[in-house]
Amino acid sequence: MNIEVLKQEKDEMELGIDNVTVAEILRVYLNEQGVEFAAWRRVHPNKPLIIRVKNPGVKKIIGEAIGNIEKDLEKISAMVKKK
Repeated sequence: MNIEVLKQEKDEMELGIDNVTVAEILRVYLNEQGVEFAAWRRVHPNKPLIIRVKNPGVKKIIGEAIGNIEKDLEKISAMVKKK
């Protein structure tokens, strides 16, 4: 999986992601955190998705969302290992 920063400004960031599932999970977590705008689009099936996030402190909020995703994945992994 590749993630590339396509555009970075003070309150806005665009990332190129080649995995639809990861882009959608990130979008959901960002919207749950109450960001101003988070959405992805696919220009062409052979090109990476572009996820656009707009919010003050955009780098920090993306980092927090990724951290929350990791925590939830660890919980799920622990549950599966118990069974």
